[in-house]
Amino acid sequence: MIWVSLAKRARQRLRGRRVKRSAAFFKCVRNKIGLEIGGPSSIFGDSGILPIYRQIKSLDNCVYSADTIWEGHRAPGQTFLFYPGKPLGANFICEAGNLEAIPNSRYDFVLASHSLEHSANPLQVLAECRRVTKPAGAMILVLPHYRYTFDHRRPLTSLAHMIEDYKRGIDESDLTHLPEILDLHDLSRDEPAGSPEQFRERCMRNAENRCLHHHVFDEHNGPELVRTAGYCVAQVEFVQPFHIVILAHVEG
Repeated sequence: MIWVSLAKRARQRLRGRRVKRSAAFFKCVRNKIGLEIGGPSSIFGDSGILPIYRQIKSLDNCVYSADTIWEGHRAPGQTFLFYPGKPLGANFICEAGNLEAIPNSRYDFVLASHSLEHSANPLQVLAECRRVTKPAGAMILVLPHYRYTFDHRRPLTSLAHMIEDYKRGIDESDLTHLPEILDLHDLSRDEPAGSPEQFRERCMRNAENRCLHHHVFDEHNGPELVRTAGYCVAQVEFVQPFHIVILAHVEG
């Protein structure tokens, strides 16, 4: 009886931290082929807030370097393992804003979990994701809500600012937001960042480690950005403790 009670409470906690209207997400990926930016992400695993990996037929991946602090070493080629028993996907070593190795309309959907905030030019990334997605294909995007993370002291990034970054062709060497980050980042909520001196050193090596959150998002500017990139936003949901989950479709 004790074990039954514990299991019941565990299920209740999990329900409070999962996407409630998940059926539309499952439909977009079930037995289909996709691309994930970054990853693999625990968010899409069986214990995650949106457990869709088990539904997917095949999944390729894009990562900015063969060696990252997030995943260690990842070789290019058919090396991407996203779910036990599923076939290995292709691992593309390239910037998310330049998917030139991938032809137009290759995928049924694209996934991006807690990666877009690490991109200096998020509209460029979304434009490339849209290019490699089939007409009416899906984008499943997860962003951190800044009010509930170490970014909570920072001002919300305006859509106009991100549009200007796109027009100017900002690349991943950009450190425009560094002074703001160093001044307002809440280190008490980011233990791995270390001391202020260690945090500053890490930030200065962002082109190598990609730890910076260039832009900060909430439930308004995130969907607005996706619409500006040419998607039709179908669903937006907040999931504790800080996840904004967006389902969108390629227009046209």
